[in-house]
Amino acid sequence: MKRVLTGIQSTGVPHLGNILGAIVPAIELSRKEDTESFIFIADFHSLTTIKDAETRKKNVYSVAAAWIAFGFDTNKNFFYRQSKIPQVTELTWYLSCFTPFPMLANAHSFKDKSNRLSDVNAGLFVYPILMAADIIMYQANEVPVGKDQVQHIEIARDIAQHFNNSYGETFVLPKAVVDETVMIIPGIDGQKMSKSYNNFIDIFLPEKELEKQIKFIVTDSKELEESKNPDTCNVFKLFSLIADNSAINTMREKYIAGGYGYGHAKKELFNIILKKYKVQREKYNYFMQNTNELEALLRVGENKAAKVAQITLEDVRLKLGF
Repeated sequence: MKRVLTGIQSTGVPHLGNILGAIVPAIELSRKEDTESFIFIADFHSLTTIKDAETRKKNVYSVAAAWIAFGFDTNKNFFYRQSKIPQVTELTWYLSCFTPFPMLANAHSFKDKSNRLSDVNAGLFVYPILMAADIIMYQANEVPVGKDQVQHIEIARDIAQHFNNSYGETFVLPKAVVDETVMIIPGIDGQKMSKSYNNFIDIFLPEKELEKQIKFIVTDSKELEESKNPDTCNVFKLFSLIADNSAINTMREKYIAGGYGYGHAKKELFNIILKKYKVQREKYNYFMQNTNELEALLRVGENKAAKVAQITLEDVRLKLGF
């Protein structure tokens, strides 16, 4: 059975871009009979930037609640917090002793901030080694990533290959899988939706707050009666990613005909989000109010993941003479 592994940063509530671009595709992939998915919440990684304990804990629950609300099967697959698998930190140390300094110095995660070294902590510098341990610990065959993360998978392969060459076949060499068809979800300002840009839509917000967020979507200044180009409108683009073909075609016709304002379009976007994600919103809110149930699900996944991790770690220890 093919093992596919995905790590999720615990930096806050998953937004619409995360859902459409990552969560839904990953869940669909996990449902294949020949696929075993390892989905982990990268809360160790988040410590490089998030220092507040309560914030990080809440972020972890938000991520977990969103994935479960969208139907990730925690029985068939593996769903766990990175921090609850102590084997990964031990493996990280072993791998760090096989990782040349220049490899880390050339990693994007470090180079992008290397002109401000006072802001770079050691955790950020060795980030690629922890990421390598996250992957090869579970003998993952494939790691779906964006283009900006391919280098980290290549580093993981290089480290694993170095170890294999020195001690015999130990790790599966992971393959980065970049889906060129993955949609780029526009944010409320037209750029790629991102927490970094603060241009995201949080579908789990209470209705009034969600409606307010949608009202901030940037549009041009055409008057109500004027014909409008749907293909250049952020509201229409977002609507098209969620609605069915009939609704999309109807909205397109309204744009072109005129007499239809952006306020109307935003209202329709708001309504389709409420309708399409009604069940997911309810489940998310339920789990956020009953985090004990989230804890129970995560612990089951963590017990399963720890058993897999322990097998790998014992093999590594034996080969290293520990």
